[in-house]
Amino acid sequence: MTRNTRITDEDALAYHLAPTPGKLEVRASTAMTTQRDLSLAYSPGVAVPCEAIARDPALAYDYTTKGNMVAVISNGTAVLGLGNLGALASKPVMEGKAVLFKRFADVNSIDLELDTEDPEAFINAVKLMGPSFGGINLEDIKAPECFIIEQRLKEEMDIPVFHDDQHGTAVICAAGLMNALRISGKKIEDCKIVLNGAGAAGIACIELIKAMGARHDNCIACDTKGVIYQGRTEGMNQWKSAHAAHTDDRTLKDAMHGADVFLGVSVKGAVTAEMIASMAQNPVIFAMANPDPEITPEEAHAVREDAIVATGRSDYPNQVNNVLGFPYLFRGALDIHARAINDEMKIACAEALADLARQDVPDEVAMAYGRKLQFGRDYIIPTPFDPRLIHVIPPAVAKAGMDTGVARRPIIDMDSYELALKSRLDPTASVLDGLFNRARRAQARMIFAEGDDERVVRAALTYRRSGLGQALVVGRRDEIAAMLEASGQPDAIDEIEVVNAGTVDNLQQMADYLYARLQRKGLDQRDCYRLASRDRHVFAALMLAHDMADGMVTGATRKSAQVLSQIGLVFDATAADGAVGISAILHNGRLILIADTLVHEWPEREDLANIAEQAAKVAQSLGLEPRVAFCSFSNFGYPVSERAEKMHHAVEALDARNVDFEYDGEMTVDVALNADVMRQYPFCRLSGPANIIVVPARHSASISVKMMQELAGATVIGPILSGIDRQVKLTSTTATVRDILHMALMAACRVG
Repeated sequence: MTRNTRITDEDALAYHLAPTPGKLEVRASTAMTTQRDLSLAYSPGVAVPCEAIARDPALAYDYTTKGNMVAVISNGTAVLGLGNLGALASKPVMEGKAVLFKRFADVNSIDLELDTEDPEAFINAVKLMGPSFGGINLEDIKAPECFIIEQRLKEEMDIPVFHDDQHGTAVICAAGLMNALRISGKKIEDCKIVLNGAGAAGIACIELIKAMGARHDNCIACDTKGVIYQGRTEGMNQWKSAHAAHTDDRTLKDAMHGADVFLGVSVKGAVTAEMIASMAQNPVIFAMANPDPEITPEEAHAVREDAIVATGRSDYPNQVNNVLGFPYLFRGALDIHARAINDEMKIACAEALADLARQDVPDEVAMAYGRKLQFGRDYIIPTPFDPRLIHVIPPAVAKAGMDTGVARRPIIDMDSYELALKSRLDPTASVLDGLFNRARRAQARMIFAEGDDERVVRAALTYRRSGLGQALVVGRRDEIAAMLEASGQPDAIDEIEVVNAGTVDNLQQMADYLYARLQRKGLDQRDCYRLASRDRHVFAALMLAHDMADGMVTGATRKSAQVLSQIGLVFDATAADGAVGISAILHNGRLILIADTLVHEWPEREDLANIAEQAAKVAQSLGLEPRVAFCSFSNFGYPVSERAEKMHHAVEALDARNVDFEYDGEMTVDVALNADVMRQYPFCRLSGPANIIVVPARHSASISVKMMQELAGATVIGPILSGIDRQVKLTSTTATVRDILHMALMAACRVG
């Protein structure tokens, strides 16, 4: 089980405040630099597509963003579990939902908050905005109004309308249930199914399960007043009445007796151990209340070892997470220009998810979660960060949409469609998500060496609060406490462990260790003691050398070369020792490693081969298949230059080593990174664009990285120090809190 992440109010507010308020921005997707561009984008050029769309409205999908744009719409009457907060207060949630659409399925999305609780006004507003969007995602609207609004909009609009609070939960629940019953050896039509919580999600769950074959007489729904039975009048409405059962059961306890399946979308503690004990053999328990389930897996398994348990939480196996469904449902629906998302498309999504969980799990997914994932009682639903979701689920949804006649533009070549979907995947997010999961399992003790810098202290707190492990901050406790108090977090000092020369009982041992290394390099015992007690970089490195922690992060307050020289007093961290600096560049959905950005000033043939090998190891530890390009200003011998020769000689050096990764060179960067340009050199050994760039010298590496950072807005992680015995990671003096945290993740996951 993973540790819970602790998020403070300050963390949440800071996240939404910086670097700019909110979570969304709008960027132009076409050139907007010259007067001609502006003339094409607006007047007079824009008149041409306007007239074309007026003649044929279907062309809006070709000439505008409509075909890949979803509106996330709410009136804020049921915000998360917080209740009726109103339209404006719901905006952070709706922005978040829009971000998830983009992150998981590359669907553009915008949030719209409607300031009305009148269903008719809401319906009319959404209808009037219909031409702008390819689909509507309704969110956080209270029942029963949500049923009225969705049904009317589905009837009156010609684009998909989907209330995720209802159907998103239902789809993932259905997928998990398929596999749970498969393991239990039961058929859905034979199962007694009990639902607790007859709100929007509960009603949608029971309706979809019935559409999949569950018998009406075998399904018992309960609400706060007990069983919904035929003839009951109290607390009823037309949606509950549709699921009233012919039964003598009147309480949840009665209904649970002999039940094969329990579905909970209610409240913490609604189910007791006694109820679980009364269920049928091999019971299936989906306790999906958030943030705390109706009964925890530990409580359920204490009385029923044969139970299969799922919850809505990420710190238990079998998480019923809506993000597995809605992005990919809309992706498939948008790609066929669907008029609706129907039950057949939802069932196809559930079946594809269930099938995916039964497949062999790729190594990169297992690496991300720090354990082998295999279909069984603790793995009946795919994980949210499985990279196969983007190219497995949408085709199943699209096919169901085409088969049921809701597609305006059917997909002819499904194989090409799947390949196109794979290209939409953002590997950078998956890599970082994987690192977080691995780090949570590793629970590494991490030293943050520069406690006099507020960024470092905040990063240490985030490391601790994210459930990644213990954070040790080098500094003076009173100074760090004052810093935290000034930032409005006076109690946060107790969340970290402050360390310095006065808090350890083996300082002399550390100094002696240092003296043994440096006594023939001009330093005496007093020098070594002063270094150990006064230099935070040396002190932190000595703590690491004496196994008092698992990794360290430093470099925020001093230049990398200076810090590396201090680290080199404790560890062998020079070019001769095999140390290499590798920077990770994250930009526009691509992750590229550039080496060497830290250690080798002017590497020669064998040095370049060493750098490539170390970079390949870093790539593999990030879950990437290494493809190394030795880059220069020339391509495979032309133009001839003495300066470029060493780059193709490095290829010869690797040839002699029989390494197990792809490499080639010398080549220019455009050949290395652009598949179309690379095809002009059919003899090139690389099977695709490179993800590791080895450059001729440190200055060219540094220029490349900083130019990408400043001009392109790329995210830079590193340089990642590789090739030394311990996990030491360096940040830059301009590092943000997030940058420092990323380096701590690298150290915790032993990347490099």
